[in-house]
Amino acid sequence: MTDPVPTPIAELGAVVLDCPDPRALAAFYAGILGGTVEDEDGGDWVDLKLPGGRTLAFQAAPGHVPPKWPASGDSQQFHLDLTVTDLDAAEKGVLALGATPLDTEDRSRAWRVYADPAGHPFCLCAC
Repeated sequence: MTDPVPTPIAELGAVVLDCPDPRALAAFYAGILGGTVEDEDGGDWVDLKLPGGRTLAFQAAPGHVPPKWPASGDSQQFHLDLTVTDLDAAEKGVLALGATPLDTEDRSRAWRVYADPAGHPFCLCAC
């Protein structure tokens, strides 16, 4: 038996990433996910309006320290799982955009781990 689903009290508006250069990181993710980059306040906050209505936003953080992955004593803070149909083709694309591979040991898995140009981890996951 499953628990009843509670009535939601909110709806997810945007996922926001702190970074040193919001415009550059928005362009990186636009290259992966598509969408439209909207910069209305001079670059301290940039929205990436994604197909389907979601927003991935980027906020200037001058003292940004990238999360560590993997690190048993430190938190990765969060990561994004991005679904793809062809891992090898997607990998070539994200590397060309400036991603850094974080885990190249096991190529048999259905996912691979990278860091974006600001150091946030993300996974390409085969659907």
